[in-house]
Amino acid sequence: MSGQEESDKGVDMWSSLRCLGYLSSFNLLVAVCLGMYVRWEQTAEPMILVIFILGLFVSAIACILYYYFSMESASLSLFHLWFGFLQGLLCFLNSPSLEKDIKEQVTNYLLLASVAVRTLWALTERLCGNATYKPVVLTSSELLELLGFGVASISLVFHKSLAMIALTFALTALIVDLRMKSPLALPNLACFAVITAVTFFQSLAIQTNPFALSCYLGRLICEPLLDVYFSGLSASERWKQFLSAGRLWRRFSLFPLTFVELAFFVLCALKLGDLKAWYLVIPGFCVFGLLWILCHMVFLVTLWCFHTKLSECQKAWAAQRSQTLNLDRIMASRGMRHFCLISERLVLFCLMSTIILGAVSWQ
Repeated sequence: MSGQEESDKGVDMWSSLRCLGYLSSFNLLVAVCLGMYVRWEQTAEPMILVIFILGLFVSAIACILYYYFSMESASLSLFHLWFGFLQGLLCFLNSPSLEKDIKEQVTNYLLLASVAVRTLWALTERLCGNATYKPVVLTSSELLELLGFGVASISLVFHKSLAMIALTFALTALIVDLRMKSPLALPNLACFAVITAVTFFQSLAIQTNPFALSCYLGRLICEPLLDVYFSGLSASERWKQFLSAGRLWRRFSLFPLTFVELAFFVLCALKLGDLKAWYLVIPGFCVFGLLWILCHMVFLVTLWCFHTKLSECQKAWAAQRSQTLNLDRIMASRGMRHFCLISERLVLFCLMSTIILGAVSWQ
């Protein structure tokens, strides 16, 4: 009988936690609908009304798929994609006249309530031990909301749209960084928050709704941020998707990294044309640029060697699957741990050279 009571108590707790999640989503739904209505009321733009009605239609379809056809994954995917798009529109379709509207103020309070309840739900779920930690770098819901927000940025002019898409990629990298428990995850989060709030939107002259933007960012970041403390997955478990990937896919990941590094170096070089004291900056750029190139060339070669050694470990693991050895022990026996410890200093030098080169170019 006691076991049955404990089981019922666990079910009741899980139901209560799910109610918190539903309440957060319901607050977001009401806030988005009210916010879109206010913007249509202020501007009389027919496209906003069309998007608003289409949003209600999509929400109804998602509910039908969820409750009547038991298509939970399709329903949630549609919900997250569309609401990422609508939250983006709430951020970008903003004007000073909306601040005095009482319905807009109610929308802002609902957005804050949504992110607060979502954070409370995520925290309570982890404190009660009901959270499930999966070795993923990015969940499907996060990916779809990021995609929807990026699509919403197309409503801006071209160069501002590109900047917002770059911000979306930066947010994606930040979420992955938090979920992987990188040593620089929390400093990166602080830098992202400061740069976004202080300089990014001001430099682009974009007047966003801070409540909608805070709600969007808070709902996405709260769970990865809490998992930095609560997640008990080991380093190899967190990187399982990458470690178990094929040799070709892992080495293919070097190309985006190389492209980003080359783009950074080119931007640093182009930035020199805007400086008045170029005769002082160019010698420093040449010295630190050479140091940057050397460090990152060695870094890329080291990454290539890492992938080679990892492929050898995977082959050895595949040949010994029937035994008690796992991939972690095989990697340790083949010197991967020592290899990574030595490479930490190289990563530090690369990071410092990047900071110095950026400071010289963007002073």
